[in-house]
Amino acid sequence: MREQLEQRVAELEAELRAGQQMLAEVEARRADIQQTLLRITGAIQVLNELLAAGTAAGPAVDDAGPTPTAEPDQLVAQPL
Repeated sequence: MREQLEQRVAELEAELRAGQQMLAEVEARRADIQQTLLRITGAIQVLNELLAAGTAAGPAVDDAGPTPTAEPDQLVAQPL
């Protein structure tokens, strides 16, 4: 009986380690996806600002380029 219990404990510990490894992989993947979404959101914001400024149709009169309206640290990732 004791041997069976020890074997079961060993099996459960192995399952626990495997589950922890899977969870770590999923969390890493989630962080990667969140960073990708943040970059996409930033790109959309920049393009929308360019469209709103009218620079998408051609160069500005002074050719100085668009004036930045947001700092990168102002971009906030939306939760998944």
